Parts: sequence; structure tokens; C-alpha cells
Amino acid sequence: MPNIFSKLAMPGGPGTSASAQAKLILDELIVRYSKNRTTIKRIVIAALLASTFNQIRNTIKKAKRARPASKDPKLKDKVEVDAVFFQRLTRLLKIVIPGIRSKELWLLVVHSGFLVFRTILSVYIAALDGRIVSALVRGKARDFIVGIIWWMAVALPATYTNSMLTYMQSKLAIQFRTRLTNFIHDQYLTDMTFYAVGNLDDRIKNADQLITIDVMKFCTSLSSLYSNLAKPILDVFIYNWQLTRNVGFEGVFAASFMVQISSLALRKLTPPFGKMVAEEQRLEGEFRFTHSRLIENAEEIALFRGHQIEKTILDRNYFGLIRHVNRIFRMRVPHGMLEDFIIKYFWGACGLVLCSVPVFFEIPEAALGGKMGDLGSRTEGFVTNRRLLMSSSDAFGRIMYSYKEINELAGYTSRVTQLLDVFEDVKKGQYDKRLVSSASTDEHAKVLAGRGRIIESENIEFNEVPIVSPNGDVLVEKLTFHVKPGMHLLIVGPNGCGKSSLFRILGGLWPVYGGTLYRPNHKDIFYIPQRPYLSLGTLRDQILYPDTIEDMHKRGVTDDDLLEILDVVQIKGIVEREGGWDQEKEWTLALSGGDKQRIAMARLFYHSPRYAILDECTSAVSMDIEKIMYTHATKLGISLLTVSHRPSLWQYHNYILQYDGQGGYVFTKLDAEKRLALQEEKNAIEHQLQEMPKMQTRLEELLALKATGQKQ
Repeated sequence: MPNIFSKLAMPGGPGTSASAQAKLILDELIVRYSKNRTTIKRIVIAALLASTFNQIRNTIKKAKRARPASKDPKLKDKVEVDAVFFQRLTRLLKIVIPGIRSKELWLLVVHSGFLVFRTILSVYIAALDGRIVSALVRGKARDFIVGIIWWMAVALPATYTNSMLTYMQSKLAIQFRTRLTNFIHDQYLTDMTFYAVGNLDDRIKNADQLITIDVMKFCTSLSSLYSNLAKPILDVFIYNWQLTRNVGFEGVFAASFMVQISSLALRKLTPPFGKMVAEEQRLEGEFRFTHSRLIENAEEIALFRGHQIEKTILDRNYFGLIRHVNRIFRMRVPHGMLEDFIIKYFWGACGLVLCSVPVFFEIPEAALGGKMGDLGSRTEGFVTNRRLLMSSSDAFGRIMYSYKEINELAGYTSRVTQLLDVFEDVKKGQYDKRLVSSASTDEHAKVLAGRGRIIESENIEFNEVPIVSPNGDVLVEKLTFHVKPGMHLLIVGPNGCGKSSLFRILGGLWPVYGGTLYRPNHKDIFYIPQRPYLSLGTLRDQILYPDTIEDMHKRGVTDDDLLEILDVVQIKGIVEREGGWDQEKEWTLALSGGDKQRIAMARLFYHSPRYAILDECTSAVSMDIEKIMYTHATKLGISLLTVSHRPSLWQYHNYILQYDGQGGYVFTKLDAEKRLALQEEKNAIEHQLQEMPKMQTRLEELLALKATGQKQ
């Protein structure tokens, strides 16, 4: 075969022109392409597959090289569809789909089967639609009626499949949420994580919103994204394969090339909606947290008449959220215009051009065998290809739209993984807390950098343990004391000196920054605060907490035994008054302050631990009831650690730990009678000192009268 370009040198007649020579070259190219068309087609498809595989491999490599987001400060707040996002998503996928035997995986398999079946039905319906219209144009009534019958017959599996796809998507979302919520609850409600997240760490202010709202949105977005990606991708391949048979490889390749170029431009011009969604959820959480604070501190705010300030704070948080949401809405307008123009109109024009190929050009591998001569065949081909093209365009459009959904999923993924990162850190004792100014001194910084030892023991012993608040304030540099069974310790001191802090360290709520802490198992220590916690449930549950009725039966305790305990604290009649043991109420509101403290002491007597921490727990009861409570506790062999300023409690303790409020303390034996005598003497002297000004004034009056008498 002669060289194509040699035709330029061939002598032409007087009528030969440049356009004629160009036409000869084009004809030669077409001839050569026709002879090697199959080979070229295979090379192009292989190149496309190789390019796709290479992109996937590079993405995986980037994900492996990427460091965890929580460890890299540059990536900490990054919310993009990148390697970090895929790393975070993979981490969560291992939680929601734990293995090949999991229910979630098999739901995905069934869901995928319905997706494939729906695509096959769509291809069949497209061909059936073409045959029906062709029969109508040709005037063949019998073929038209048969086509309508088949059309109605295929409606049953098609509608069932569509309904099942919706059902499976919802079911997947619920299963994902159940699996992820169970995992988070296991992390959140172990090792005091729920306390540490809110009190020892500043990174998460609204864990409740993350666990309830963000987890739900993540799971819903993940399940819908699978449907919105898996089926469209499958549709694009199947529809394009069918279109290639109908209109030729060249037309599909050209249209796909235009689609790829336009989609690349659309992706480059898409705003960072994922980061915006994450910020929106953060602002939503802060707004909700502000309302929670208002409800929690309603009494104090009402007494201070602070509603105006609280309204200002609420309005500021709300309008900050609304400004951000409006900004997102404004950005969606031009983006939506661009998206609709490219997907609906530009791609639609490309589709019409593609459908015209069998009409204006001869397609060797056309499904109709090249029979495009009569009007019916052309109509059938056009309708079939048009429907396939519309389905393919719609599928690709959903893929493009899903990029926005992926961005939103990235935002939810970032929020949920941030929660899990904080859980892991606080379990390791790594806290991110804003420290007070005193923590910046070298001496205090050295204390905060250390960690002490915790040893399980039958006794309670602090051996040079610093008392440090979560914000880094060192209250006592080195505290040493001990409590053994039979000892009863009274803890006194001014406010803010570290009395309650000691109990939080003993209870494992705050970290031990130095020294050695000997403490018994948590089941051997019971804590009763000034404002007892009453749980949701029955009246019986208030005494058993944290035990259940099953635990009560295992211990061999009956309702009569509980009634005897209530009789000790003299509230036996509360059972009948409140409607029985199984009555459920909001007990925090139903009971008075004194009743709550008596219920708390009844709870202590039911559990009968080795040690009891009593933090101003008798402030709302009379001294007679207080005596009964402490006397009965000592009879049960409970060693008491009490924080109280009431001298009436001294007689029930034999040791005292007294803070001076300046970082110092004294731990010694307590002689209650001697201390009471000293207290009475101190009070008498203070009374005399208070009377001194009056006595001085009276003395001056008497001296003045005496001086006047002498003059007379």
C-alpha cells in the first residue's frame, strides 16, 4: 500500500486542489483504520484499563504513606477527598463490616445482586421500548400489542427490584449505625472515657451530638453512597458496552472523552463541601451544647436573672451557624447551574450526536445488522440508543453528583474518626487540655509531665501523690496519708484546696501525675456526693444502683430487706407514698433534698463496701438522722472518708486530713472530744473578741463619767 503522504507529491490535473488532496488522505486513513479497527479498539480499551488501574494503585500508595490524621497537625482539621479520607473511611468500614460472616457484608451482597438485576432489566426495557415504537411506526398491531404485554409483564420484577433497593439501602444504614454505635458505646462507657472526654480533654465539647447525630448521618450517607456509586458505575459499563455494539466504538469513545473533560472541569470547580459540612456539624454541636448548659444550670441562671446574657450567647451561636449555612447555600447556586449545564445540556447534546451515528454512518457491528434503510428500523435504533444513552448519561450524572456526596461523607467521616481518636488518646492518658497560667512554671510543668503508679491493695494509701486539677493547677505537690479498714478519716479545709480532687484521683477519674497510689478494687469503694445521682427507673433501682434486680436476687436480697434498710434511714413509708417498688418517676424532681440523701445512704447500706467516700452527704438531713446514718455505717464495718465542716461529725472519725489552702496539709489522729473542747474555746474567744469593741466603748464611757465626777 503506498504511503499516504506520497499522494501530495503525485501530479494532479489542473482540477486537483488542496481540498481534494486532503480528502484523499482522509479516505486513506479511514481505509487503514477500518482494516486495523479491532486492534486499535483493543489497544485503547487496554490503555484505559491500565490508566484506571494505575490511578487506583497510586491512591492506595498515598493512603499507606499518609499518617493518621490525629497525629499530624497539618492533617488534623483537613476534610478533603484524599488519601487521609480513604484511610479514615477504611478504619470505619472495618468497624461497620467486621468480616465476611457479618450480616452487613451479606446485606451488601444481596443489595449488589438487586443492583445488577436492575441494570439488566434497564437494558432489556430499552430494547423493548425500541421494538414497541418501531412496531407503532410500521403499523404492525400484533407486534405492538405483544410489546405492550411484555412491557406490563416486566413491570412486576422492575417495581419489586426498585422497592427492594430502597429497603436494602435503609436496612444497611440501620445495620451500619447499630454496629458503629455499639462500638462507640463500648469505647465511651469503659475506663471512665465518658468522664475524661468531658472533663479532662478540650477537643470535644459535644460528644452526645457526635454519637447520636453525626454517626447517624455518616451511616446514612455511607449506605446511600454505595447505591449511588455502585449501580451508576455498573450502568455506565453495561450501557456503554451496548451502545458500542449499536453505534460503534468511535462514537462512544468520542462522547466519553468529552464527558471526561467536562467532568474534570466540574470537579475542579466544585467547592469544598466536605469541609463545609464538617464545620456545619461543629457549629450545630456548639449550638446544641449551649442549650444543654442552659437546661443544666437553669436554676442558677434564673436566680441571677442571667437570661439576657444567655440569650445573647445563644443568638451568637445560632447566627454563626446560620451565616455558615447561608454561605453554603449561596455557593450551591452557581455550582448547581454549572452542574446542570454540563450534565443535562452539554452531555445531552453529545448524546444526540451519538444517537445520530447509525443514521448518517454505516456501523459494521450494529446490533440491527446494518438494516437501517427503512423508517421503522431507524426509529427502533434511535429509540433504543436514545434510551440507553439517557440511562448512561443519568448514571454518569449520578456519579458526578455523588462526588458532592463523597465530600459530605468526608465531613462526617472526619467528625466520627475525631471522636474515636479522642477516645483512644484519653484511654492512654493523653489529654489535650487548656492549662492555667501556673502550669507554665518549670516546677509545675515537671509535675504534669510525670505519671505515678497505681497498685491494687486492701488499703488506701497516697505516697507522695500530687493533687493536680485537669487544667494543670497543682493544689498539693506531694500528698501522703493512709486509710486502713477500721479507720475513719475526716477531711477538712477551705474551698478549692483539693478535698474533692483527692476523691476523683482515688476513684480513677483523674490521672496520677506522680508518686504511688494504693487503692482497692472499685467495687470496694462507694461514693456519695452532696447531690446524689438518681437514675432512670423504678424506686427499687434507686437503692440498687448500679446493680440491677437480677444482681439483687443473686445476692439473696429481697424487697423486705430493702424495706428494712429504708427503715434504718426512717423513710420506710416512701414505698407506699410513691406507689410501690416498681413505680417509675423522674426521681430527681419527685423527691426532696433530704429524701435524696437518705436514698443515697440506703444505697450505701445495700452495697456495704469496704470504704465509703461521703462528700457533704448529710447536709440536708437533721442531726438525729445523721447520727443514725453514721452509726449504722460503722456497725456494717464500713471505713468512712468524710468531707464536712459540721463539728457534729467529728465523733465518728479517728483520723483527720486538714488542708491549709496554700498547698500544705496535716494528717494525724483525731481526738474528737479534745477537738470539740478546743472548738468551743475558740468560739468563746472569738465571741469575746467580737465583744471587745463594745467593752472598749463602755470602758471609755465609764472613764469619762469618772473624770466628770472628779471635776465636780
